[in-house]
Amino acid sequence: MRRYTLHLPVHAPYQLQDMAADAVGVLDALGIPAAHVCGASMGGMIAQHLGARHPTRVKSLTLLMTTSGARYLPQPRWPVRQALLARPRSSAVPDVVAHLEGLLRVIGSPAYPPDALRQRERLEASVRRAWRPSGTARQLLAIVADGDRSALLAGIRAPTEVVHGAADPLVPPAAATDLAAKIPGAALELVPGMGHDLPLALLPRMADAIQRAARRA
Repeated sequence: MRRYTLHLPVHAPYQLQDMAADAVGVLDALGIPAAHVCGASMGGMIAQHLGARHPTRVKSLTLLMTTSGARYLPQPRWPVRQALLARPRSSAVPDVVAHLEGLLRVIGSPAYPPDALRQRERLEASVRRAWRPSGTARQLLAIVADGDRSALLAGIRAPTEVVHGAADPLVPPAAATDLAAKIPGAALELVPGMGHDLPLALLPRMADAIQRAARRA
């Protein structure tokens, strides 16, 4: 991270383009020639690589709360960065869940507060299934190392919908405007009151965006 802040090259052993290639491998294994692809946040970055590097495998793209990675874009404020980089008090499940609840309070959708009990149950199940701090660190390193994808985006030919929360504190909405402008023919939707999460109440709206992209394919 220090090298990134000093504008020095950052290397990741497992890169976003590798993850896109893994997605192609899954399609191959399932015998699927091409798919309608939706990616959120880091998944949206991987989807950008997928659409640009493997265009014949992508019928349409729906990119949720993600960015081109351009350095000139607004960055999250310091309290948001602190919440993202903070660590749980311990590796015990209750401490990890409390940590994730705190993060979601910072980056979540102000107009769509979650059901606290339901969210806690979901987080507990997720932590017990696959809490891997080292994996999270590798993901962050891969994002930082990937840098600016602007030149890559010009090569995307799949019909693309860009959907972003107008209240996203982690990836400010300017990133969505920038992203849509760099992908030929992309459509942009800014959702009022949405932060950097996927509230249950907004899932039908996300499904509509996927459907719009698919209809254009």
